Amino acid sequence: VQLQASGGGLVQAGGSLRLSCAASGRTLSNYGMGWFRQAPGKAREFVAAITRRSSGGGTSYADSVKGRFTISRDNAKNTVYLQMNSLKDEDTAVYYCAADRVRVGVIRRDPNAYEYWGQGTLVTVSS
Repeated sequence: VQLQASGGGLVQAGGSLRLSCAASGRTLSNYGMGWFRQAPGKAREFVAAITRRSSGGGTSYADSVKGRFTISRDNAKNTVYLQMNSLKDEDTAVYYCAADRVRVGVIRRDPNAYEYWGQGTLVTVSS
């Protein structure tokens, strides 16, 4: 599956962005999906993930983004989203979406579990 992330940009602190991850090649409904990020000089870290189910799917968030970010998916559009609100300087990073061929109902936070990765989209938050 090929993943294409988009929606990044420059935003002021306190603002919002919505990232999209569009898939081609295979249907996303077969995959758990995750968002990760990597800031300059830092390791890639988990941001959010969602199970394979399209409705009522389970989600998981890093503590640093809980209550501010929302992951969702539209399997009909083969797209996963990350709505980011109340952005902070420390959210500045390249954001990656990834696909995990995991069984239904399971969420994994380890990036090594994810088989397919998008190219990344840069989010810059200015104060």
